[in-house]
Amino acid sequence: MSIQIIRPALNFQGSVTLPGDKSISHRYAMLAGLAEGTTRLSNFSTGADPHSSLACMAALGATVVHNPDKTIEITGTAGHFIQPEHPLDCGNSGSTMRMLAGLIAPHPHHFTLIGDHSLTLRPMERIRKPLAAMGAEIHLTGGDGASGGHAPINIYGGPLHAIDFDTPIPSAQVKTAVLFAGLQAEGTTSLSESVRTRDHSEHALRAFRATLTRASASAPGHLDRLSIPGHQKLHAINATVPGDISSAAFFLCAALLFPDSNLILDSIGMNPTRAALLDVIAALGGRIKVLNVEEHHGELIGTIQVTTNPGGFNGTTISGSLSAQLIDELPVIAAIAPYTRDGITIRDAKELRVKESDRIALVAKNLKAMGATLTEHEDGLTIPGGQKLHGAQIDSGTDHRIAMAFSIAALRATGETEIHGAEAAAISFPEFFTHLDTLSQR
Repeated sequence: MSIQIIRPALNFQGSVTLPGDKSISHRYAMLAGLAEGTTRLSNFSTGADPHSSLACMAALGATVVHNPDKTIEITGTAGHFIQPEHPLDCGNSGSTMRMLAGLIAPHPHHFTLIGDHSLTLRPMERIRKPLAAMGAEIHLTGGDGASGGHAPINIYGGPLHAIDFDTPIPSAQVKTAVLFAGLQAEGTTSLSESVRTRDHSEHALRAFRATLTRASASAPGHLDRLSIPGHQKLHAINATVPGDISSAAFFLCAALLFPDSNLILDSIGMNPTRAALLDVIAALGGRIKVLNVEEHHGELIGTIQVTTNPGGFNGTTISGSLSAQLIDELPVIAAIAPYTRDGITIRDAKELRVKESDRIALVAKNLKAMGATLTEHEDGLTIPGGQKLHGAQIDSGTDHRIAMAFSIAALRATGETEIHGAEAAAISFPEFFTHLDTLSQR
């Protein structure tokens, strides 16, 4: 377990281009593996998680080539996965495991999905239930009940039929698993969401020439419905993956900590279903200027400049559907909360307890170690503002987002902070500490 020392900074300035969006990289890798032809991807995520998806595609019969110019070429299986010789190793990636289950369930083979210790603790009943309703035979470890089932997962694949599904929890991964299975099923599969989650899967499917439609709610209280006809064939694409806005969250929050910050993020993903983060940054006191924006395969890619508002570093409350939209960014928002003027309250975020770690508990533990006072709730945190933090030994819990979040909190603390388990950052953002050191003015 490595230790990273973070020293306080005086300011936060500079320009950075971030690695490719992790969520989009996963989806492009999987659909390319199923498609006909050779897909060429630029700026694919450098994080370990999407590379777990690439490795699974190779194990299923796709050819994956890493070119010297850092592009990745994936020659797909034209809709016919092979029987893998070994279990499909999803590493630390819940996205890989859940979405892959939907992609492979229609294929007539026996698949075993495994992962590291952290992944084997994460709930998988949420994807088993809709896939079983489509006719898939899926066995989870520890029972198939809501409080039980997890990896390793055994899938005995075969023909599936369409369903109409209402997602019980806001989850882009569950939505994607159902869409990927519906793409290959008999009939037209439809699903609705009580909270609209990130729509990268819809854009990616259309990019690979699949047909799907969204029907707007016909009356107040009703839900939008996504529909995807089955037995569709996919075709290879050439694409550039936008910079990862979830990775950008750490630097956006760092910019809020200093009155003279000036941060430029090049080629960043600006998908509207992810833009809630920018709204929160603005509410907290960040001034965001869009310098350029383009569309590629339905995804918006832009360059933004972030400076701080002379009016100060405000607080905010995050709850309801906003918590679901910001679920990955909440740890770093919480980590900087003590420095705000009015504090930050986070509620309706119980999902944080079943991520790579119990992120609510770890945020609370580490903020207290740095001298903060706060209240921990089952579904969130209340963190007063106007506090001063000191350096401490931080327990990352081998969770990449906790390691990076408290590296940002440490920039305004008094004294040095030790991030224990700092190597976890490589799961999503291997270049994080290099960029952080470049942008931190000391």
